Amino acid sequence: MIINSLSDNVVRHYELLIEENNDPVHDPKPLRDYMDKWDGQAFIDSMKLNKSKSVLEIGVGTGRLAVRAAPLCGRFFGIDISPKTAERAKENLADFGNSVLLCGDFLTYEFNRKFDVIYSSLTFMHIKDKRKAVNKTAELLNNAGRFVLSIDKNHSEFIDTGTRKIKIYPDTAEAMAEYIKASGLNILNQYDTEFATIFVSQKTVRIG
Repeated sequence: MIINSLSDNVVRHYELLIEENNDPVHDPKPLRDYMDKWDGQAFIDSMKLNKSKSVLEIGVGTGRLAVRAAPLCGRFFGIDISPKTAERAKENLADFGNSVLLCGDFLTYEFNRKFDVIYSSLTFMHIKDKRKAVNKTAELLNNAGRFVLSIDKNHSEFIDTGTRKIKIYPDTAEAMAEYIKASGLNILNQYDTEFATIFVSQKTVRIG
């Protein structure tokens, strides 16, 4: 779920989660309901998915959201910087023949294609250059493409697991709204969940 040029200890953190068998795809319902407080069904619905659309998830993790989005779209792509995490996502999405899992840094990865929908949840806190990430997202969208983003309301500068402390880059709704608008995307909706702020934005249709 990390998409940036990060220190080895951060990448190692997500590798360790896999080794510790921490896979949200297989969480019991109470834990899944808890994670929905950052995104949830409204987040999925806002993508307006159908079988004609291609989708990219930035920071796919083990596929917690991907297993819900992939069955609804034509082609699904997920990218993550952690090899073990991307491999677990590939296993979790094995039943969906429309899915491609990529391992790489979103900011430098050459996709060589565009997408109808790009989404991300609980990932931008790992990205220092948020303006660059939003601008790249806008460039990767087709005309009228949607970008759906969940950012954590928590402004702590670290994830503290008790056994390891991971540096993050907190998001603010005000700054993110500015980056989205400056990228040329129009914000269609902005709303709060208990733990996150959600942005639903769209690329302006260009004729010719």
